[in-house]
Amino acid sequence: MQLSRIAVAGASGLIGSALTRSLTADGHEVVRLVRREPRDETEVRWDPEAGRVDTAGLAGCDAVVNLAGAGVGSRRWTDAYKKRIHDSRVNGTTALAKAVAALDEPPRVFVNGSAMGYYGETGDRIVDENSPAGQGFLPELCVEWEGAAAPVQQAGVRTAFTRTGLVVGRGGGAWGKLFPLFRAGLGGRMGDGRQYWSFIALHDEVAAIRHLLETDGLSGPFNLTAPQPLTNREITEAMGRVLHRPTLFAVPAPVLRAVLGEMAGDVLGSARVRPTRLLESGFTFAFPDIEEAIRAA
Repeated sequence: MQLSRIAVAGASGLIGSALTRSLTADGHEVVRLVRREPRDETEVRWDPEAGRVDTAGLAGCDAVVNLAGAGVGSRRWTDAYKKRIHDSRVNGTTALAKAVAALDEPPRVFVNGSAMGYYGETGDRIVDENSPAGQGFLPELCVEWEGAAAPVQQAGVRTAFTRTGLVVGRGGGAWGKLFPLFRAGLGGRMGDGRQYWSFIALHDEVAAIRHLLETDGLSGPFNLTAPQPLTNREITEAMGRVLHRPTLFAVPAPVLRAVLGEMAGDVLGSARVRPTRLLESGFTFAFPDIEEAIRAA
């Protein structure tokens, strides 16, 4: 599919900023959704929590990508912050989906963010897009988050959901916090290290989103994770090898729970996620190996 004008919500985040750079470099016109007064015609005003979108600015867009949402790992999960995580995703998606569905000429494709948190705790069990949702805050959030895009689907717009894993990138996310620790020689496994971490290189994350945008017929959920998830212990050892640092400082599970509260369950939990539908669609990973992904970052 040939695209030229693409609207991106969440364009300032780790994934969104990398995506907009990639699209712009290839000559696409990127329209960013912003919460302040727009500076020029490349920005569109919106207020996701209040459910307001300047629909006029979306006119003529071939595609819309929604990656907006408060950072899951940005701070301790108080009740207030969990509400912010929820509302920034669900209310924002609802507002944007309704705005897109109301356009006289809606875009041809809508890509909505989601997360591998959809599956919850999987232990050693491998899950893919055919697996049911788990239980708990993150799985319930992801189900509601994806469901909020219903107006777009009902309007006949091809809609895809990106159930993203842990993105290996130095500009933010989990690895934005891990890299400084490991460079300082303070890195180590978390808990017993046997929990699976399903990762994806930032380069592959952006390439996968573009694959979903540009390939006709792709809709529904897609796991954006490398083909072979690894344990936290294996990833810790790979970090040590690539950065030439010791990895001796294991963080016991009780300490993580004391420091992180409920969010520790996400760090200590196991998510063994496979990108079955993405691979079946013909996507090829540039950095499927964890050491390659770390070097790329």
